[in-house]
Amino acid sequence: MSKIGIFVKAHDAAMDTAEKLAAWLKERGVEVLIKRNIPAPMTSSECLVENIPKAPQELSCVVVLGGDGTFLSAIRWIQDTSIPILGMNLGDFGFLTESSVDRLFPIMEDVIKGACTTEERILLRAQVLRDDKQIVCQVVLNDVVINKEALARIAHIQTYIDDNYLTTFKADGLIVATPTGSTAYSLSAGGPIVHPSLQTIIITPICPFTLTNRPLILPDTATIRIKLEERGTDVFLTFDGQVGLPITAHDAVVIRKAPHTIKVLRPPGCNYYRGLKDKLRWGGR
Repeated sequence: MSKIGIFVKAHDAAMDTAEKLAAWLKERGVEVLIKRNIPAPMTSSECLVENIPKAPQELSCVVVLGGDGTFLSAIRWIQDTSIPILGMNLGDFGFLTESSVDRLFPIMEDVIKGACTTEERILLRAQVLRDDKQIVCQVVLNDVVINKEALARIAHIQTYIDDNYLTTFKADGLIVATPTGSTAYSLSAGGPIVHPSLQTIIITPICPFTLTNRPLILPDTATIRIKLEERGTDVFLTFDGQVGLPITAHDAVVIRKAPHTIKVLRPPGCNYYRGLKDKLRWGGR
């Protein structure tokens, strides 16, 4: 490990932890790059372009200090560089930042010694076509969400799988998620928990009008095409809850597996099932 990036939440306490970690790493001969996460507005056109600045290729890994939102922002920074990422949770809850910051320095010892394992996670690539012309392309780790505005009527969402018509979901919205994102918004909407190492795509309707509309797990080779019916108004599309834009019946959303993956570092003794049990409070009286 010659150079490590620290991607840190824009918070005084988080920055203090980042500076302590940077000093600790420098004492061990490791170069450090600190990047502070200052989220842009949800509809920022600058963040919706495909070629946003990416992390330097020479980084050995990126350590995230924050919560799951900070981790997702770091993914947007890493992009297709293949730099491994480690999430350290500064809060009370986090599926992506699964290791507690209380163990920061022992875990960093393992990182420097090369004792961590690497787990690959798939990403989704979502294109928005307006009158058959691409206007936005985004890559997500968790999910692509189509959601109606607070006071909008029910959305009518035409859904095609590999050019085959599936159904028109009459619902508050629709979530297309990765296995990593199965424990995020999709889980809240009644979707299944899928092990993050699997390569599948999950479709979960949000509060469907038809009770037989259930979550669907697809192979990662599937291409999903989504359109709104003409009556669909006040509908918003979001990418990993980070950025988004309003869409209309003139738009088509095409979602497929991204051509690259993300490498997640997992410290020794880190157990997915134990973490799942603890975070969801299973097994308690």
